[in-house]
Amino acid sequence: MAGIVGNVDFASVAIWGFWVFFALLVFYLQTENMREGYPLEDDAGEPSANQGPFPVPSPKTFKLNHGRGEVMVPGPDRQRRTDLDPKHGKMKQVWDYPGQPYEATGDAMIDGVGPAAWANRQDVPELDGKGHPKIVPMAGLDGFAVSAGRDPRGMPVMSGDGHVVGEITDMWLDEPEQLVRYLEYKLTGDHGSGTRLVPIQLAKIQSDKVAIRSIYASHFANVPSLKSKTQVTLLEEDKICAYYGGGKLYADASRLEAQI
Repeated sequence: MAGIVGNVDFASVAIWGFWVFFALLVFYLQTENMREGYPLEDDAGEPSANQGPFPVPSPKTFKLNHGRGEVMVPGPDRQRRTDLDPKHGKMKQVWDYPGQPYEATGDAMIDGVGPAAWANRQDVPELDGKGHPKIVPMAGLDGFAVSAGRDPRGMPVMSGDGHVVGEITDMWLDEPEQLVRYLEYKLTGDHGSGTRLVPIQLAKIQSDKVAIRSIYASHFANVPSLKSKTQVTLLEEDKICAYYGGGKLYADASRLEAQI
C-alpha cells in the first residue's frame, strides 16, 4: 500500500478537493443566478461594456404551472416596455451623459414613467396552488366576513385634494392568504364612471370615509380599469399600483421639490 500511495498527503488532497468543489459550486450558482436580467444593458438599451467576470449561462427552458406554456431564460425580455425607449419621446435624459437620470416629457402618470412605471407582466391572473385566481372580490365568496376593524363598504372615497370621488363597493381578497389586497370603489359625478381598485396599503380607512391621498380628484378617471369584474391580471395589478404610487410624486408639482 505504501508503494502505491507514496508520499501522498490525504489530508492535503481532501482540503484541496473541497476548495475545488467549492469554487465550482460558486461558479455554478452565480451563473444560474444570471438567467434573468442578463446580458446587462446600458441606459440606451445597448449591451453594457462591462458584463462582469462570469459568463451568461446557456438558455434553459422551464415549463410553467397550470398549462401556461414555457419560458426560456436567458431569452427575450418578456417584461420589457418598448414604449419607454427614449426614441418614443415619453422621457428624456436630464444631461447627455451615461448614468444620468431621465425625466418625463408628458404626463408621467399616464405614460408610466419614473415612479409610475410598470412592467409588461403577463396579462393573466395570479393563480393559487390549485390553479384558481388568487385575488377575487369578496362579494363572490362564501364564508368570508370582516372580523376586525371597520368595514369600508358604503363609505365615500375622498381624494388627496379633499373631493368625494366615489363610494367603496367591495373588497378584493387574496383568498389563500385570507388578506384584503384591494378596495373596489365606484366613481361618481365628474370624476369618471365605472369601478376601480386601489391597493389597501394606499387607502386610509377612517371613521366616516376612505382617504386616497396619493392622487387628486382629476386623476381618478385615468386610474387603470379591469377587463373582468371577477379577476385582476398581473399586468393590471402592476399598472394600478404604479398609477397610485406615481401620484406620490407626480400628482402635484410641489411634490417634485425636496420635502422637509
